[in-house]
Amino acid sequence: MKAIWNGQVLAESDKTIVVENNHYFPKDSINMEFFKDSSTHTTCPWKGEASYYTIVVDGKSNSDAAWFYPSTRPLAKQIEGYVAFWKGVEVVK
Repeated sequence: MKAIWNGQVLAESDKTIVVENNHYFPKDSINMEFFKDSSTHTTCPWKGEASYYTIVVDGKSNSDAAWFYPSTRPLAKQIEGYVAFWKGVEVVK
């Protein structure tokens, strides 16, 4: 699977985990040069507190377009530290 935004491959892995129709990419498959920490946090009742990244490619920013759970609740341990995408980021085979 590949995550693509603004013509750039943000992540690529054959080891994504699908939860609630979102592909979660292992941290080592992420091209961190395009990711900036965000101060945004949200809470999922069964996964825990999510942290976000803003994606920056060729001077364009996509605020909070990627999220991850640094420390999950017990039912979501398999995605702890994995990164998922939305806000126009294409996830394709």
